[in-house]
Amino acid sequence: MIIKAAIGAGIVAGAGLNNQAHARSYEASVSAVADRLMTAHDIPGLALGVIKEGDAETFAFGVASRETGAAVTPETLFELGSVSKVYTATLAAIGYARARLDWSDPVSRYLPELADAPVGSSTLLDLGTYSAGGLPLQFPGTVSDLDNAMAFYRSWRPSAAPGSTRQYSNTSLGLFGRAAAAAMRGDFASLMDREILQRLGLRDTYTQVPPQAMNNYAWGHDRDGNAVRVNPGVFDTEAYGLKATARDVLNFLLLHLAHRSLDPDMRTALDQTMAPRIRIGSMIQCLGWESYDAPVNLERLLEGNSASVILGSQPAFPLVGNVAGGQRLFNKTGSTGGFGAYVAFLPDHGIGVAILANRNFPIPARVEAAWQILGGLGRPLAWGVTRRKPD
Repeated sequence: MIIKAAIGAGIVAGAGLNNQAHARSYEASVSAVADRLMTAHDIPGLALGVIKEGDAETFAFGVASRETGAAVTPETLFELGSVSKVYTATLAAIGYARARLDWSDPVSRYLPELADAPVGSSTLLDLGTYSAGGLPLQFPGTVSDLDNAMAFYRSWRPSAAPGSTRQYSNTSLGLFGRAAAAAMRGDFASLMDREILQRLGLRDTYTQVPPQAMNNYAWGHDRDGNAVRVNPGVFDTEAYGLKATARDVLNFLLLHLAHRSLDPDMRTALDQTMAPRIRIGSMIQCLGWESYDAPVNLERLLEGNSASVILGSQPAFPLVGNVAGGQRLFNKTGSTGGFGAYVAFLPDHGIGVAILANRNFPIPARVEAAWQILGGLGRPLAWGVTRRKPD
């Protein structure tokens, strides 16, 4: 049985007050999407979040654990997987805003143990855009701790010139986060907690779920239906380790829609994460975020989130001198062994969506579901026609 609840998101940074009438206007559409996803992909529990004109609503369906039968609620924590990369990029961008680092700096400036390795001459921007020359998606099975990881980086040899190709990679983004934390003279998890989660009021987002919140932590479900949670790993916090409620994820998205009201360093940081860096086909790689110029259609969105883009290597074309702006759709996928996530938003239209599930279901289905929800918010599907008034 599907259990659902529409609740007002805790709006931060003056983004707006919740409007229950808005929620009712698209609740039927959201429920239909949830029913279809859960049936087609055997998803135990699902939280869907919607933003429209500064108002945010989350809708909860199903169970957080099939073993206990506990319902998904507004307090349910899901693993974000690689959506965590956007938060990591935001932390690094805080370092940039405070002149603690520059995107053109070589990695070895902050991690001198890599000075004699090819990866040491890669820039922070290379690592943050997965374009250091072919770093793999995952570490080899022999890497079990930081010493092993550093040995791996010292022995790694690029297959392409830095900046010439883009190959999506946890090992690239993980090292990016490690270097950024070193530049900011702190431990990554502590910096994330203090500079991002606490400052932005994200009280239900965690690098490590504390004991008092464990009862809210959903169980993921693997292909065989077994209850699973993410395993610890080197640079897990940097690349895929955050856990959050759908409500907190919406609050994070809302900040990107109203970030002119934030402190100067945070405003600069969000601008930096949304600035276009390299183009891969129709997709633009930013820092953390991936984006698409308007008009956007479902075919382009599916292409940019395809297995070939996630698992393969593509020619990268630098976008020099670009700044955040223009009518674009931003999105990010995230997966762990038992969870699947997808977030997307359009700043110029004030709309966004978050999908969190306790099963790793196919990414195309996530993208199509988000597209259907966004299309039901009263905006044209080929975005780029109607422009939102600036904040």
